[in-house]
Amino acid sequence: MAVFPSETWLDNFVTKLNRDERYAQVAGNWEGDMLFLIEPGGALAEKKVIYLDLWHGKCRDAYFVDAASAIPAAAFTLQAPYPNYVRIMRGELDPMQAMLTRKLKVSGNMAYMLRNVQVVLDFVRCLREVSDDFLE
Repeated sequence: MAVFPSETWLDNFVTKLNRDERYAQVAGNWEGDMLFLIEPGGALAEKKVIYLDLWHGKCRDAYFVDAASAIPAAAFTLQAPYPNYVRIMRGELDPMQAMLTRKLKVSGNMAYMLRNVQVVLDFVRCLREVSDDFLE
């Protein structure tokens, strides 16, 4: 598997989302793009920003936002230091608990997200299934 966060990792994650039948079913009504703002921490020395266009159980587009570019607007923004993302992906930190304790800051329509908790949890399942190598 590829190291998170890398282009190869992102390609693997998009492939996972687009081929996973369970995710397609659970997220079939999801409409909303997302930004991952990964703040420096641990072995990550500089901020990384990942854009994901999520629509009806598929990822229509995904890319790293260049540091010199403006960060695009998205329906949801997830922001945390790198070690917190790693803990979520390793299963050491529950994603919902991370949101509630602000270890993972979420911007966007929280009512929509809370109505779609199963989508969030299945999204994290897919993250975990492609993420087992991290910067050390």
